Amino acid sequence: MALLDVTDLTMSYADKRLYDQASFQLEKGEHMGVVGQNGAGKSTLIKILIGKVLPVAGSVKWQPHTKIGYLDQYVDIPGEITLIDFLHTAFADLYAVNDQLNQLYADYAASGDDKLMDRAAHLQEILDGNDFYGIEPAIERVMTGLGLTALGKDHPVAKMSGGQRSKVILAKLLLEKPDVILLDEPTNYLDTAHIEWLTEYLNQYPGAAMIISHDYDFLEQVTNTVIDVAFGKITKYRGSFRQAMRQKEERKKAQEREYEKQRVVIEKAERFIRKNKAGSKSTLAKSREKMLNRMERIDPPADNLVAHFHFPYESTGSANALKVERLSVGYRKPLLSPVTFSLTAGEKLLLKGFNGVGKSTLIKSILGKLTPLGGSASFSPSAKIAYFDQDLLWDDPSRTPLQEIQDHFPTMLPKTIRQKLAAAGINAANTVKPLHLLSGGEQTKVKLALLELTPANFLVFDEPTNHLDDETKGALKAALQAFPGNLILVSHEESFTAGWLDKVLDVERLSLKNK
Repeated sequence: MALLDVTDLTMSYADKRLYDQASFQLEKGEHMGVVGQNGAGKSTLIKILIGKVLPVAGSVKWQPHTKIGYLDQYVDIPGEITLIDFLHTAFADLYAVNDQLNQLYADYAASGDDKLMDRAAHLQEILDGNDFYGIEPAIERVMTGLGLTALGKDHPVAKMSGGQRSKVILAKLLLEKPDVILLDEPTNYLDTAHIEWLTEYLNQYPGAAMIISHDYDFLEQVTNTVIDVAFGKITKYRGSFRQAMRQKEERKKAQEREYEKQRVVIEKAERFIRKNKAGSKSTLAKSREKMLNRMERIDPPADNLVAHFHFPYESTGSANALKVERLSVGYRKPLLSPVTFSLTAGEKLLLKGFNGVGKSTLIKSILGKLTPLGGSASFSPSAKIAYFDQDLLWDDPSRTPLQEIQDHFPTMLPKTIRQKLAAAGINAANTVKPLHLLSGGEQTKVKLALLELTPANFLVFDEPTNHLDDETKGALKAALQAFPGNLILVSHEESFTAGWLDKVLDVERLSLKNK
């Protein structure tokens, strides 16, 4: 019996159908990659599987008593709970048993009732069977593996960055060791070393998993089956990610051949019908017309909606674009050693380092959004800056992409806005859907479309690829490479940054956290 059986699943929003009578199974031990373009319905699928969203039709059946763990990056966490206390909640049931055990010992000391010791022995077996006394070492391993140790065990979760918070939630999920783990973009806020640790963890994980990710190198290493969510269908492939994509390409070519063969038959029959409908061969013509009406038409292979980006350039008369001198950044105390660097016109700089080291703080201090603790950062007087913030925050998330752009550019015609959004990979239905209902990738595309509407000569992009599918990453990379002005880019994806940036600043080397 499969752990999960999805049958005839149908889901739609407004005029967009995500799946139409889709079916698949998750078997014991399968580590299933979930792939598809932004907006195809991958995150919605996970929410349907855990009961957060109801489908239009179809059934979702889990094997009884299956313990499911879901990486919910928006889960409510009590305001002042610390990192270590939050991770301890993964073992709340065992700590409750331990409290009962201690109470039994206290009661026995007071009464001498031997029956209490019998109950205590039973509780002790539960704790030993669940490795209760190995909890703290297990927490240490996961904290180290995901790069949380440097934060400090007493660090309040409420004061963490979005990336740090996501890692803490992932850590708790892994510690719970459910029968099935459902991960939605688990590598978004992880550095290379932490991705390697998670890869090894998942490869040793005996349970089943479903993993949404646009990090195809990661999927190749951790999956043994893949479902592709595309064009209203969910197609399951056996094998690794690359094997699945080869199967998908072979299926597409076979469909193209069958479509073309049928198209020739249809066109030949239609020509015969047009020519002979009123002549001596009208009976044959009617027969062929009936044959066409009964024929099950083969659809041509659908192509993905491809995004294209172009960031308009406004020329600058200055050879010196940015000068940073002994810039000290942080909140109450410095996060980094004083930073000094300069960029001349057209140079592109990569900021790298583990999440939470201070890259975003450094960028915001350079831009003047945060007051530096010392030093200075000065742009060219003719600098026109376009800034991409990695946080998907909107003044009014109930507004649509069309309304959001109209608010920024009130004289722009709706037709032009729709064209801009379409070029960024936003289809017509999502143009008029509230922003909070769009996937992370679609919201990122809206932000990029906004940046395309104002000429600039200095781009500052903080983790722009976090939620993007592979095709859109390629389009963004091409646009950034073609941009003739300056660029400061924060990115943890080596496949995105390798080989084309002029300078690299390793912010990790400047960190004061471990000094």
